[in-house]
Amino acid sequence: MQLTLWTYEGPPHVGAMRVATAMEDVHYVLHAPQGDTYADLLFTMIERLKKRPPVTYTTFQARDLGSDTAELFKTAARQAYERFQPKAMMVGASCTAELIQDDPGGLAKALALPIPVVALELPSYQRKENWGASETFYQMMRALAGPHVPAPGTSKPARAAGQAPSCNLLGPTALGFRHRDDVREIVGLVEALGIEVRVVAPLGATAEDLSRLGEADFNVVLYPETASQAAGWLQRMFGQRHTKAIPIGAQATREFVAEVLDLAGLPADTPLPDSASRSTWYSRSVDSTYLTGKRVFVFGDATHAIAAARVAQQEFGFTVVGLGTYSREFARDVREAAKQYGIEALITDDYLEVEAKVAELQPELVLGTQMERHIAKRLSIPCAVISAPVHVQDFPARYSPQMGFEGANVLFDTWVHPLMMGLEEHLLTMFRGDFEFHDGAAASHLGRSAAPAMAAANQDASAPEAATAARTDNVIAIANWAPEAQKELQKIPFFVRGKSRRNTGRLAGKRGVLTITVETLYDAKAHFGR
Repeated sequence: MQLTLWTYEGPPHVGAMRVATAMEDVHYVLHAPQGDTYADLLFTMIERLKKRPPVTYTTFQARDLGSDTAELFKTAARQAYERFQPKAMMVGASCTAELIQDDPGGLAKALALPIPVVALELPSYQRKENWGASETFYQMMRALAGPHVPAPGTSKPARAAGQAPSCNLLGPTALGFRHRDDVREIVGLVEALGIEVRVVAPLGATAEDLSRLGEADFNVVLYPETASQAAGWLQRMFGQRHTKAIPIGAQATREFVAEVLDLAGLPADTPLPDSASRSTWYSRSVDSTYLTGKRVFVFGDATHAIAAARVAQQEFGFTVVGLGTYSREFARDVREAAKQYGIEALITDDYLEVEAKVAELQPELVLGTQMERHIAKRLSIPCAVISAPVHVQDFPARYSPQMGFEGANVLFDTWVHPLMMGLEEHLLTMFRGDFEFHDGAAASHLGRSAAPAMAAANQDASAPEAATAARTDNVIAIANWAPEAQKELQKIPFFVRGKSRRNTGRLAGKRGVLTITVETLYDAKAHFGR
């Protein structure tokens, strides 16, 4: 078990809480000590819920370990049913309670409650939050939809003439990154195509809703981390096919629409709703040339990281220099995506490794989680959040989906505007002699806290011992920057300064130059400008 200041994922029981909190008429009884009740804060503070999560803790203490903790659990489960009257219940143990080896499933069965009780076995020291959410949704669905599985050899009745095709939307949970807005956007898009949305699960679903998942014609998988296992089971048991395309970005949304029409048996030329993305105008504007080829580093859960990399390179004209995920279960998918950009994927749940990679690549934009936002601030790099884990500011009051055509507009605003702000900051450097504008002041879009970091970076960079590593074939050359060369480098606009530094280092390495002077800097400009 790795101890760290930050974690990308919590233990699997937090994933189970994300499913329980997302659903209606469901209660989760968690065998856990007092210290594990912190999870309530995740939902009440970050997601701004109006009520406590539907979770009951046994909250045993150290002195209880010498007595009957099993009886504590049975009492908590019985009282939770009597008080909340849920239509279904989940029972399980936290990572700490797992060590005392009580059996919540067996204990709950002995109570003989008159509702479905789903026992969750979540290996806390082997798996993490997203897996816990996926396993919980899968087990809940099997328990509630399982009794309605048709007998072997039974074919599903054909849809009645004139009846609209139908689908389920699978995957959104509580604490999901913009999940509520994504659901609203995709429901509107699918219904505009003439397709009925039967159930959205687990977000907003009831136990009864899960029991009738098999009635739909097909399933839409919005977040594979949570829904891929459940969708596979529904396909095997009910013959429901499911979507593969994730509608993040204008191009991917069009592919998603085409796939949905195919699964629904509707004509491929069914007209799209009048909601085309407004982000495409930018590619036809002269301002787009300022951002073409901008180096971007992408990190997050697999779904959002893969989609963000595609949008960044194919729709915005950026250059993806780094791509990674903390979702080890989807490492293969991320590695395959990274091959498209000629890079090696970064698969890690250690934020320090991510920080080292960002520092090495020197991107001009970071797309990541709240961890990468902190990393980018320290390195004075613009950043946009694209994936959980996130903080309260990433649950905006406004409508802000990531999916669909409106989601494409949100991506454009969130990703491009920080870079355009950078152009404005460059214009302000013309007034660097003014008392408000000087090298020690941070770019306004990076926040005040970035000023000391930028000043320190500039000071370090101007030191005679500052060096640039340039890789040429199989040789790495280290070149020191002369103070006058560093001073000249600072005159170059910040949004191309990194590229100038890298190119100068490359040329110095090829020529065996050990000290970069002003002449070397301008030689590199002439060399790479041809």
